[in-house]
Amino acid sequence: MHNWGRPVGDVNGFVEGGITEVPVLLVLTDAGLTGVGLGPHPDIARVFPAVEGEDPRAVTSLYDRMIARVFKSGHAGTTFGTIGALDMALWDLKAKMAEEPLWRTLGARDRFVPGYASGLDIALDDESLVRVYQGYADRGFSSGKIKGGRDPRTDIGRLRAVADVLRQNSPTPALMLDANEAWTRKQAIRYVCDVESQIPLAWIEEPVRRWDAEGLAMVSRGVKASVATGENLVGLEQYRPLLDAGAVDVVQTGMVWGITHFLRVATIAHARDLPISPVGYNGNPVAHAAAAVPNHLTTEVQDLSFPDGLTIDQTIADGGIVLGDAPGLGIEVDEAAIAAIAERSGWKSPAGPHVRPARAGLQLTP
Repeated sequence: MHNWGRPVGDVNGFVEGGITEVPVLLVLTDAGLTGVGLGPHPDIARVFPAVEGEDPRAVTSLYDRMIARVFKSGHAGTTFGTIGALDMALWDLKAKMAEEPLWRTLGARDRFVPGYASGLDIALDDESLVRVYQGYADRGFSSGKIKGGRDPRTDIGRLRAVADVLRQNSPTPALMLDANEAWTRKQAIRYVCDVESQIPLAWIEEPVRRWDAEGLAMVSRGVKASVATGENLVGLEQYRPLLDAGAVDVVQTGMVWGITHFLRVATIAHARDLPISPVGYNGNPVAHAAAAVPNHLTTEVQDLSFPDGLTIDQTIADGGIVLGDAPGLGIEVDEAAIAAIAERSGWKSPAGPHVRPARAGLQLTP
């Protein structure tokens, strides 16, 4: 479990108690090493036979083997999450076998990964919002993203409050707004233009539905901010229509989809001269891969603490993530501590918070 110490969520809903599940996957080898993967993996029984008994050093080939195994039913959704968790564990093993941190195995030169502050903050009052981002500012962050999309006046005020805090490190902090697919195309353009009349935005994130290439391109042309999207796309084939339509300016990937997915998306983005930015997750595991690609822009850092039962060899400082020297992902798992944690319902609650509201995108006013 991860105790955030505050409500967390977005325009679609939030976890009031601030405690969320952190699925951990352990992959054992006959040599005594254990690979760690983070993220939901409900389809493990169907996918694992593709890698069972294989040498984890062949991780990229094993990734394709997992994709091929689910060919008939498709690899989207929870299946892709399972593949991502296994892929992460295999990369962890590959680096552990080389007795080096994963960022070294992947060819990175620098252990520092630039990041931006992102408090999943839509449920916070103004005082709590400032307190959360002050914590980021004290760690050197000069850019931040808020969750919004309900009322432009409210978002403008919250963006100003975050900017005031982050000016501790920069006279012109970068500000981003994440709408989590809450708007129609015209709503998005009108809303962002209202915000931009008062606040310059580095990017607007997921202004319309994730697959709406034409709509995302319309928004990109209609506003000054860049359009960032991609965290919910599963597989390169879902990126192609967006890239071909000029619908994305900052290419994102979800950390829960694994290392290989991130590397491949980073490559196709680089071919279009576009930057890549991984979306945050517990322990920031994809930061190791972000350190190794030439077009990494910034990594979302959603919290300054780590989940219970996990010790992670990284430091949040200087406005980003400083990766350590422990082999692999640098994640140590205290299984006894995790087993002692009482089950709590956070993201997994059937009622939400990640259930799209019935009137999303259908409101005449925010």
